[in-house]
This record gives sequence, C-alpha cells and structure tokens, in this order.
Amino acid sequence: MKILVVEDDENIVIPIEEYLDEQNYIVEVASDGEVARDFLDVFDYDLIVLDVMLPKLDGIALCQQLRANGCKTPILMLTARDTIQDRVKGLDAGADDYLIKPFDLEELSARIRALLRRGETALPPILTWGDLCVDPNTCEVTYQQQALNLSPKEYRLLEFFLRHPRRMFSRSQLLDHLWAMDQIPEEATVKAHISSLRQKLKTAGLESDVIETVYGLGYRLKESP
Repeated sequence: MKILVVEDDENIVIPIEEYLDEQNYIVEVASDGEVARDFLDVFDYDLIVLDVMLPKLDGIALCQQLRANGCKTPILMLTARDTIQDRVKGLDAGADDYLIKPFDLEELSARIRALLRRGETALPPILTWGDLCVDPNTCEVTYQQQALNLSPKEYRLLEFFLRHPRRMFSRSQLLDHLWAMDQIPEEATVKAHISSLRQKLKTAGLESDVIETVYGLGYRLKESP
C-alpha cells in the first residue's frame, strides 16, 4: 500500500517514514502543499497523511481542492490545534479522520489501517488464498499455519494481489504501486521478485502458482483452489 505523507517538519516526517516502512507500506513525502498536489496529479496513492500547517498551500485548502476534483483517496489530517472548531473545519474540508499532535505512531498506524479498510469492506481482515493467509495488521504470512519468511517486496506483492483479486496489473503498474518514485527500478525487477515469491511459496508446499502470468498483458491473482 502506497502512502503520501505531506508534512514539512522533519522531526515528524522521519519517524513516520521509518515506522510505516517497518509496517511494509511504501511511503513518499511532500514538504509543501503544492508539491503534494503535483505528486497527486501524477501518481496514485492508497492514503494521504496531510498536515494542516504547510508552506505554499495549507492542508485545508489542498484537501478542499482534492475533493472538488473528485479525489476519493482517504485523507488523515494532522494538526497541533485541538479545538472542536479546527476539527470540524478539517472534516468539512473532506478529511476522513483527524489526529492531534503529538501522537503515538501505533495510533497513527491503527488509524491508517482503519481508513484503508473502509474502501475494502468486501475483504476480510485476514487475506486468504486457499490455505495461504496474510495478516495485514501484523504482516505475517502463513501456509497451513506455518510461517513464511518473505522479503518486504515479496510480502508487498503478495498482499497487493490478494487485495485486488480480480484485476490484472502490468509490470509498469506494479512499479507505480509498490515502489517509491525515487526507487523505481527496471521492469525486469518485477519479474525477478515475482519469480522469487513463487519459489518461496512452492518451497512452502503450494502446488499451484498464486500469481498468474498473462503473457503480453501482466499478472493477476490466480483463482483460489
């Protein structure tokens, strides 16, 4: 899952980046509202963490612009202001949730998970494919109740396909969704990571490939056995 953090205070941004990276999120950062708007014009994100007080374009104005332009991406607004009026202003601008600074990173992560679930009401809290289970809350992967040791990219690929069971993705689309823009490698890297993931799942005992190659088009989740 890809998150845009819009915050100009490095003392807040760096801990958020590090913590969410440990939770297997892809994190990109914009330090002002105009840069964030430019990012959002080009890239797709699963969630936006948006500070209210920003240079050039404040969080309230950016949130209003995004909603006016039809953006439905969940927005978690951050602010040091703790009055009812400020919270109402943020929510009326289109924010989905509101978190007061200073905040605990575990609470931030819990609120992010809750917002992401709102758009996936058809998905269960544990993602499954036959006896293969992925718990997004703990980033644990098991097959027939035995834990699998996946790399962060392998985990992100597997979770991504389980979250989008009926969609096909090209290598280019997978790069956009699962790599930060300053880390995007060659498209062949996607093939290498999928091959490595398949091998680990096969070693764990899966007889069928979870991710199916559709030649000339891309990859999709294979129908569960």
